[in-house]
Amino acid sequence: MSLRTNASQCGGVVVEFESEDSSDTRARPARTIPGSPLIYLKGPKFLIYVSGALSMWGDRMWHFAISVFLIELYGRNLLLTAVFGLVVAGSVLLLGALIGDWVDRNPRNKVAHASLFIQNISVTVCSIVLMLVFSYKQSIELIWDGWLTVVCYTVVIVLADVANLASTALTIAIQRDWIVVITGYNRGHLAGMNATMRRIDQVTNILAPLAVGQVMTLASNVVGCGFILGWNLVSLIVEFIFLSRVYRIVPALSVKPPAPEDDQECVPSIRERNRSREAEASREEVPALAEDTSCDLSLHLKEITNLPLCFQRLRGLLSTCKDGWSAYYRQPVFLAGMGLAFLYTTVLGFDCITTGYAYTQGISGSLLSLLMGVSAITGLMGTVMFTKLRKAYGLVNTGIISSCLHLGCLLLCVCSVFAPGSPMDLSLLMPHTDGTNSSSAEVAGGKRHTYPFMVGVNQPLLSDRSSIHWTNNTVLFDSVPVSNTPESYISIILLFLGVITARIGLWSFDLTVTQLLQENICASERGVVNGVQSSMNYLMDLLHFIMVISAPQPQHFGILVIISVLFITTGHTMYFLYARKAKRKHRLDT
Repeated sequence: MSLRTNASQCGGVVVEFESEDSSDTRARPARTIPGSPLIYLKGPKFLIYVSGALSMWGDRMWHFAISVFLIELYGRNLLLTAVFGLVVAGSVLLLGALIGDWVDRNPRNKVAHASLFIQNISVTVCSIVLMLVFSYKQSIELIWDGWLTVVCYTVVIVLADVANLASTALTIAIQRDWIVVITGYNRGHLAGMNATMRRIDQVTNILAPLAVGQVMTLASNVVGCGFILGWNLVSLIVEFIFLSRVYRIVPALSVKPPAPEDDQECVPSIRERNRSREAEASREEVPALAEDTSCDLSLHLKEITNLPLCFQRLRGLLSTCKDGWSAYYRQPVFLAGMGLAFLYTTVLGFDCITTGYAYTQGISGSLLSLLMGVSAITGLMGTVMFTKLRKAYGLVNTGIISSCLHLGCLLLCVCSVFAPGSPMDLSLLMPHTDGTNSSSAEVAGGKRHTYPFMVGVNQPLLSDRSSIHWTNNTVLFDSVPVSNTPESYISIILLFLGVITARIGLWSFDLTVTQLLQENICASERGVVNGVQSSMNYLMDLLHFIMVISAPQPQHFGILVIISVLFITTGHTMYFLYARKAKRKHRLDT
C-alpha cells in the first residue's frame, strides 16, 4: 500500500519525500485567469490570513498589556505577573490534551466560533474589570478590608487564563487543521501558508506591543484597556464573518474523516475509545461472557456506576488526558515534536530574561528595540529559507539543515560566555566563608558591590511613566541604575550576534516540525496530539524559568547559556534520530 493511500485513509498526508512538480504544474494555469487577484482576495487563503492577522495582533497586544497591568496593580511588584505566568503555563500543561480532544470531537465551525467568542469576550470582560480597578482602586481597597481587591485580581487572572486557553484551541483548530484542509493536502501550498502565517506572527510580534505601549504611555492604563476592548469587539465580528465564509466556500471543512481502523498505521481514535468506556460504564447489567470472568467484570462496572457523577466525569477527563499523551507518544513524528519542545528551554531569545540581562550590561533600551527589529527580520528570512529548502531538498532534509544552522549560530553565544567582558563568575555559586553577611552582595571583576535590599517591602518598579521604553515582553526603565559598564563589549556583541542569526535556523526548523505534525497525524486526532504538543512546549518553557530562578544574577547568565545550548542540542539530536528513522522507512517502502 502506498504512502498516499495510507494518508488518505487517515485524513492526513505522509508523503515526505514525494515530488510535487505535477501538483504545482496543475496549479499554475489558475494564476492566468482574468480577475485572479479579485478571486484571491475573496478566496479562503486570504481570508485566513486576515483573520489570523487580527487574532495575532489582539493576542500580542493583550499578552504585553496584561503583564504591565498586573505590575502596576500590585504595588508595582512582579508577584501578580509571576502568578499569572504560572497559572497560564500550568493550565495549558494540564488541559492541553482535553482542549485538543474537544477540537477533535466537534464540528470545525463550532470549534472555531466557540473559541473565538470565548477568547474575545474573556478579554473584553477582563478589560472592563481592569478599567474599574484602575479608576476606583482606592475605594475598592477599603471594601471588605481589602478582600475585594484580591477578588478583582483573581477575576483578572482567571479571565486572562481562559482567554489564553481559548486562543490555544483556536490556534490548534485553524493553524493545525483548517490550513491542511484548505490546501487540499498539497505539500507545497501547505508550506506556503505555514510560512505566511509565521511571517504575519513575526510582524505582529513587534508592532502590536509597540502600538498598545504607545497608547498606554501617551494616555493612561484606562485608555489602554479601552483600546484593547474596542479592538477585540471589532476583531470578533470580522473574524467571525471571515471564518464563516471560509467554512462555506471550502466544503471539505464540513466533513471530518472517520476514525481509522485498528489495522491502519494511524493511532486509534481517542474519542472512540472514550465512548466505548462510557457506554460500558453506563450499562447496569452485563451479560456473562465467561463463567470465570463475569463476576469480576460485573463488580468492576458496578464500582464505576456507583461513583458520583462528578467523579465519573473526572475519571473520563483523566482517561482522555492519559490517552492523549499515549497517542502523542505513539505518533511517528514523536521525536520531532519532542525536539521542538526542548528548544523552549532556553534563555537565548528576545524575552524578558535576555533583554533584562543585556540591560544590566549597559545596553540601552533604544538599542534593544533596534536589535529586536533586526531579529524580526532574521525570523522572516528563516520563513523564506524554509520554503526554498523544502522545495529543493524535501521537508525532512530541511529540518536537518535548519538544525545545523541553528546550532552553529548558537556557538557564538557559548563563545560569549568566555569572551572579554563576560560577567560570569563561578565563585558566586560557592558559599562565602568570610563570616560577613554576603547575601545581597555581588562579585564582579574582583570587587564586591553591595545593593540595598529590604525584605518585605515592595520596591517601586515604575517610578516615572515617561521613562518607560515599551518593548516586546519586557519593560525597560531609564531611571533604574544600570550596573557597572563592562570592560569590553565583545561578550554581549557575540551573544546577540548568535541569538539574532540563530533565528533563521530556528524558525525554519519550527516550520519544518509544524508541517511534519500536520502531514503525519490523522485528521481525527490532529487536535489532541497538537494539544499535547502545546503542553510539552509549556512544560519545557517552565523549566527555563526555573533555571533563571535558581541562578538569577547576571554573573550566572553564562551558566544558563551553556545549559540552554545543551537542551537545544538534545532537541536537535532527537530530530536527527527521527530523520534517520524516516529515511530508513522511506528506503524500505521504495
